[in-house]
Amino acid sequence: MSQTIEHITCLIIGSGPAGYTAAIYAARADLKPVLYTGLTPGGQLTETTEVDNFPGYPKGITGPILMEDLKAQAERFGTQVRFGMITKADLKATPKRLWVDETIEITADTVIISTGASAKWLGLENENRLRLNAGGVSACAVCDGFFFKGQDVAIVGAGDTAAEEATYLSKLCKKVYMIVRRNEMRASKAMQHRVKNTANIEILWNSETHDVLGKEAVEGVVVKNSGSGELRTLNVTGFFVAIGHKPNTDIFKDQLDMDELGYLQIQPGSTRTNIAGVFAVGDCSDKTYRQAVTAAGTGCMGALDAERYLASAGVH
Repeated sequence: MSQTIEHITCLIIGSGPAGYTAAIYAARADLKPVLYTGLTPGGQLTETTEVDNFPGYPKGITGPILMEDLKAQAERFGTQVRFGMITKADLKATPKRLWVDETIEITADTVIISTGASAKWLGLENENRLRLNAGGVSACAVCDGFFFKGQDVAIVGAGDTAAEEATYLSKLCKKVYMIVRRNEMRASKAMQHRVKNTANIEILWNSETHDVLGKEAVEGVVVKNSGSGELRTLNVTGFFVAIGHKPNTDIFKDQLDMDELGYLQIQPGSTRTNIAGVFAVGDCSDKTYRQAVTAAGTGCMGALDAERYLASAGVH
């Protein structure tokens, strides 16, 4: 092996709650983990203003501060946190070969993938502006619905996730407008029945979001009927987008088993992938829960799985 290639016992790819928790456990197990943050250090939570549902913060905490706390805790035990992005990987090699920012080659005995998933957005200018300014645009009703208690909100989407989140919002909010692009929903029949039988959910069929109104925060949503072209303004204070997530797993295609959406498939009851020594944690392998606390839990599992793998292989 060339002396210029750095070898790492435990490489962690990604810096959300899953990645940092994996780093905490791996470092405490003396695996000397190296974590590459990716282009968004801290992951999706850095775009979230208030986090009220992460255990241990009774008064709540902002997403960026939470991630800084997790980073500091990981570094306290010796984790090397580096800014950089893994752009290429040969996970079938022994040891694993990976490249940072397309130029720096490294090798690793174990790899914990915590690259997360990115919410899909409509691409509207005001949607993006208000989202980045924490102005009432969200892709997670379970995370942010509480802040709109007793208010009127709108949600875009027609699948199971949208139906489930609309139902969740209906228990908190006064009125929920569900914006559906076609004249039918993609959600399961059971979820459709639940939505249609909820009194304070109004489904707007054949409708698309034309614009999101508001300077500092959402003050309304303009909806366009695709048949008549008619514009209607909804007086809402919250705007939820539930049109899906895309797992950040493209560089692992043709190596790791994935489902049709690109989520990494893991062995039941573990974080093990189809390649020995490679583990997947957090939202890149979870399309069901997608919460910071569940991601952190799988990060713990990933580090424990890596430690046991190294022990069985006689590496650690």
